[in-house]
Amino acid sequence: MTDTSSDAQPNPAQIDSIGRLGELISGNPMARIDADMKHVLDTLGELGARPLEHCSPQAARRQPKASDAIVAILARQNRPTGDDGVEVEDITIANGDNEALPARVYRPMGLLSRLNPLALYFHGGGFVTGDLGSHDASARAIARRSGAIVVSVAYRLAPEHRFPAAHDDAWTAWKWLAERIGEFGGDPRRLVVAGEDAGANLAAHVALRARDEHVTRPVHQLLIHPIAGSDLATPSYGETLRARPIGLPAMRWRFRQLLEDEAAISDPRIDLVSRHDLAGAAPATIILAGIDPLRSEGEALAEAFEQAGVPVNCWTYQGVTQGFFGLGVIVTKALFAQSDAADALAKAFAPGRQS
Repeated sequence: MTDTSSDAQPNPAQIDSIGRLGELISGNPMARIDADMKHVLDTLGELGARPLEHCSPQAARRQPKASDAIVAILARQNRPTGDDGVEVEDITIANGDNEALPARVYRPMGLLSRLNPLALYFHGGGFVTGDLGSHDASARAIARRSGAIVVSVAYRLAPEHRFPAAHDDAWTAWKWLAERIGEFGGDPRRLVVAGEDAGANLAAHVALRARDEHVTRPVHQLLIHPIAGSDLATPSYGETLRARPIGLPAMRWRFRQLLEDEAAISDPRIDLVSRHDLAGAAPATIILAGIDPLRSEGEALAEAFEQAGVPVNCWTYQGVTQGFFGLGVIVTKALFAQSDAADALAKAFAPGRQS
């Protein structure tokens, strides 16, 4: 929420005006949506999902999710879900004086007895919603397509646990996993972090903190439409005033739940694009959705990494919205994104590429 002409933050009315102007220039964002993405969102609406900004956090967590829409679509089409060859185990991670963190381990077929690649994954949901179940398909896809063991961790959510609780949990999970890589059959030279929106922000935080504290570092970071900035007046925010399921109003709602103080949005753990210490971070793959308020800051993050000398790939998938990555059973662009992500991870895991 920065203002380039002064130190003042634009108020919500100014941001809405920018959004309306953006829509006048670019048109209704939902007019550009792919048919299969629209099918998922329409089904989600039929199941009763409401815009986040009209819900309490508790109601938002209870309402239907994209994964429920996928189940409904498959049922209507009489399509079996099938066995994807990924074994799943639920575990917990000790979290000091706080309640243990739920986690889920995904083991794809073809694993070795030891020295397998391993990914620590953080689910999306804007720090307010989301859990292991809501993003199960994303974790499965990463495991199946990359051949890596995936450990998906659920962190504390706002507003019950405001910033920086989730960041603290993410770091706890990283240290816990780094100490137990061998127990999972993992290779400490082939350990990566990954996540979606809030989870991608947490993954980047872990990568930077691991660099700073000189502990086990990831060899790659897979950031799927990351929360990475503090400016709610970027071009993509302006274009998504009426976007579903996540547009400008929903993102404002998320930040209200997350932050005790509005100024905290500029904290460097959230506002990654404004940091000047990105040099030496793990190489990154950034996956963006065309119809997403986070698109512009994802592009800015890629540029910031590049300027800092960090190897980075950044791909934008047009016609899809935030949360598309795990919807590959219906959404074709999700399959493309999963394939590109797996290819990037395969290169990171290749002999001689580890740092």
